[in-house]
Amino acid sequence: MTISTALNTALTGLSAASRASGLVADNIANALTPGYARRSLELTGNIVNGTGVRVAGITRHTDPVLVANRRGADALQGNADTVSRFHGEMARLVGGVDDPNSIPNLMAEFESSLIAAASNPGAQVRLDAAVGAAVDVTQALNRASDGLRTARIGADRSIGQQVDRLNLVLKDIEEINGRVQTTKLSGGDTSALLDQRQRLIDEVNTMVPVNVVSRDHGSVALFTDGGAILLDGKAGQFSFAQTPQAMPHMTVENGLLSGLQFNGSPIRTAGTGAPIAGGTLAAAFEVRDTLAVDAQKGLDSIARDLIERFEAPGLDPTAGPGDPGLLTDNGARFSSTGEVGLAGRLEVNAAVDPARGGQSWRLRDGLGATQPGAPGDATQIKAFHQALTTQRPVAGAVFGTADMTAADLGAALLSSVSQNASRATERLTFATASQAEMHRIELQQGVDTDVELRTLMQVEQAYAANARVIETVSELMDTLLRL
Repeated sequence: MTISTALNTALTGLSAASRASGLVADNIANALTPGYARRSLELTGNIVNGTGVRVAGITRHTDPVLVANRRGADALQGNADTVSRFHGEMARLVGGVDDPNSIPNLMAEFESSLIAAASNPGAQVRLDAAVGAAVDVTQALNRASDGLRTARIGADRSIGQQVDRLNLVLKDIEEINGRVQTTKLSGGDTSALLDQRQRLIDEVNTMVPVNVVSRDHGSVALFTDGGAILLDGKAGQFSFAQTPQAMPHMTVENGLLSGLQFNGSPIRTAGTGAPIAGGTLAAAFEVRDTLAVDAQKGLDSIARDLIERFEAPGLDPTAGPGDPGLLTDNGARFSSTGEVGLAGRLEVNAAVDPARGGQSWRLRDGLGATQPGAPGDATQIKAFHQALTTQRPVAGAVFGTADMTAADLGAALLSSVSQNASRATERLTFATASQAEMHRIELQQGVDTDVELRTLMQVEQAYAANARVIETVSELMDTLLRL
């Protein structure tokens, strides 16, 4: 080996060691950076002059199967979290067994207050308490209905925000695809671009689960499980129109709420085969169009049952045929064409509500009474109590087909809401545990700082060896020059 050959070989070794130490430093510094994949130096023999080494490239280590499984866990967790938060909010609106202000407990309190009033019908304080208990029931159902409307508005807003973000991120991925192709064709390092693209794909995947398919020169295409082509060369375009309000009667079917379009065509948002199924976007549509609508039906069913109980013929001899009963739809009798959203309009008849100019003694003497009757006559109060505790069919079969009292209906509502919340929490717990485990496995397959430190020691040894060769060559050259 000539002196020049030894010098050239050592110089290429120093260059390779310098690049390797830089990669090790990057690996250690980004060990916990989302989207970062471990790099290693790819070396080959120097084919130009046959001596030394040459950096052939940088290898970015990823496991496509592991990444796909982790993305599936991310999407599942995001979907479950959105659904669980809705059911948790619904459980809060209805209230629990130990909550004195829960809808079932307020209904039970209303029933108890009628019993107390019937035991001493001449006591004004007891009549006022019974009317107040009725008002509490109506206001609790009003609040629950308003809470569902707020949840639908929030879901609609979330859909709009996610759609805007999806369109932006898909365009960014399209742009990065172009940069990766250009850089790869010019022989440059695309690792940083691939890290950035992976983070963006992860973000898309949380909203809409995707499958990644490799294309020429390092670019990728994105397909959803439902078959929609989000990106293949060009990015697709979602469109959605937000609605400022989401009243109970507003749905996609009647055109009062916006559906989702992709590349100008409507697409399904519900069902396992929907193009966007599985992520947070589908969950937001589920909350707005299914879960909140079903919950509203339950509240409306209770409101209808309460109104109809006090509209029974002959219940109040002082009321005319078309007069409203003790509980009303914004002061009017129940109409089968106006059941949707009824829980938000339920109120006590103003004739007995002192807060609205009424007189609570009409609870004893009849809603149509013009003046107080005998203070010891509890007949009408008992009739109202009997109406509340009579088992009767519940319209719509929301809580089954069995005959129920008003208290039974409140208990059925609580049971349904509690079961839904419990199931959603269990699903979220499973999804969160699966996500955490997949992230742990991915980190194990990623940067191992112990291995990187051992590699760094080897790089330092290689650097020192090459530096020693250069030092030796320098000494030989000095010796030759002194001869």
